[in-house]
Amino acid sequence: MIRKLAGYIGRYSRIIYLEPLVVLIDVSFELTIPLLMARVVDVGIANRDVAYIARMGLYMVLLALMAMALGIFNMWLATAGSMGFGANLRETLFEKVQQFSFTNIDHFSTASLVTRLTNDVNNLQLTLMMALRILLRGPMMLVVSFFMAYNINAGLAAMMAVAIFLLAVSVAGIVRTATGRFTIVQERIDAMNNTLQENLIGQRVVKAFVRAEFETKKFQASNDALTNAFVRAVSVIILNMPTMMLLVYAATIAIMWRGGTMVHAGTLGTGELISFLSYVTMMLRSIMMISMVFVMWARAQASGRRVVEVLEAEIDIKDKPVVALAPSPQVNAGRVEFRDVSFKYLRTGTGEEVLSGVNFTAEPGEVVAIVGGTGSGKSTLVNLIPRLYDVSAGAVLVDGTDVRDYPLNALRDAIGVVLQRNRLFSGTIRENLLWGRAEATQAEIETACQDAQAHEFITSFPQGYDTQLGQGGVNLSGGQRQRLCIARAILKQPKILILDDSTSSVDSDTEAGIRESFDRHLAQTTVFIIAQRISSVRHADTIVVLDEGKVIGVGTHQSLLASNRVYQEINQSQQEGGLAR
Repeated sequence: MIRKLAGYIGRYSRIIYLEPLVVLIDVSFELTIPLLMARVVDVGIANRDVAYIARMGLYMVLLALMAMALGIFNMWLATAGSMGFGANLRETLFEKVQQFSFTNIDHFSTASLVTRLTNDVNNLQLTLMMALRILLRGPMMLVVSFFMAYNINAGLAAMMAVAIFLLAVSVAGIVRTATGRFTIVQERIDAMNNTLQENLIGQRVVKAFVRAEFETKKFQASNDALTNAFVRAVSVIILNMPTMMLLVYAATIAIMWRGGTMVHAGTLGTGELISFLSYVTMMLRSIMMISMVFVMWARAQASGRRVVEVLEAEIDIKDKPVVALAPSPQVNAGRVEFRDVSFKYLRTGTGEEVLSGVNFTAEPGEVVAIVGGTGSGKSTLVNLIPRLYDVSAGAVLVDGTDVRDYPLNALRDAIGVVLQRNRLFSGTIRENLLWGRAEATQAEIETACQDAQAHEFITSFPQGYDTQLGQGGVNLSGGQRQRLCIARAILKQPKILILDDSTSSVDSDTEAGIRESFDRHLAQTTVFIIAQRISSVRHADTIVVLDEGKVIGVGTHQSLLASNRVYQEINQSQQEGGLAR
């Protein structure tokens, strides 16, 4: 995992190379101080040489100041390097997610991707910062301190070595157990974020149905699951410090007892014992620092695996390899053919086909309506045209070319899509409309909005086209959002326009105005309309009837009324509904 993520340090790698040098010098200065202290005790104090004591004391102060300055510089380097790593990793993850197909997003879920780009990356960059500050310094200080202590007395150093070995074994066991538990913690964060996101997006529905108490209990269950998982993980981690303190202090007491005996016997100097104990203290601090990093590493491993899973995810919808000198196909007319198309969602795991054996053709400039009951596969069908999903069998052809042979950008630039769930973004109305075509003029924007029956309500706002929209366009009605999304798609001047139940929130007169504008200004555009109301599709050139993923009728409104049972039933149910109202 380290090798897979190391490359994201990028231009901050020079910090990684500089860090060991800074740490080495810092540690050298700090470790020299106990040696000078031993000289003060064994030489200066023993000989009552005040000048020698003052000179050694001055050296110790200077070394301490230099060590402090290097420590601050080390902290700055660690912070800059880790934050740069985090920024690079987040940017790469975001770019990867932008390439995801709907299938990839279905696999990970939106809430999980948010957690991976935020919480998981934060865990990794924090661990890297601690590693740069401590993991280099700790082992250096531990090794050099042990070497210095060994030079003072090998027997006492051996006692400390036993304690260090036992500590290494205990920390390794703790980290191994904690890693699996922290993986569960990150999954619980995914679940809680999903519950939170779902609730915040659906606040109006929650309040309308007085479900606040139910949602609170639902969130509490998710929150409790996270809390319990975290407590379970931490219950292993908290064993680290008591175990370490027990072993180290036991070793320290043993060293003091043995060292005191040696001083009393005259085989060890008092200053040497003081210096040795100083190195024991430094080793203790080093072990504490190293154990902290390894404890954080347990959680970082769980986060790292989740991040790498996104980075290594196979994108199922991508451009074919470019063939030298071969011109890329372009959408010119907008003719769409479904040739024996079948499709099934990979995420369901049932193997059941949502679409099966679909065959029909939409000629350039035609208005094609797709009707059928709920779950018949209408939205799935039109999602195959811009390759939001890929067919499981058969082929979708645009202008006689399989959509899989087009460069994705070229294909999608020629298709305007208004999906079932209308999505606007924070910013002004104009900024949202320019998603359709960034270089569009104000006159073109207004024409598109007039065609979508949106110009009138936009100009009724004090700021007009510069009106700020809240997240998702929350300060607009459902019908207004739909009309803006239609205007955005029209502004794209597409060869193919897909409207997936995109007029469900507008009244019949507004819908008729939109339909008339299509006849005037989109006569050369192939339009696909999915609608629940027969009144919305009766004027279409071709109507395709779907039932359980299969095409069971293709024709005009009149011909289907005369011959297609399912279409007759849909029409009859809506007429009866209208009479009932």
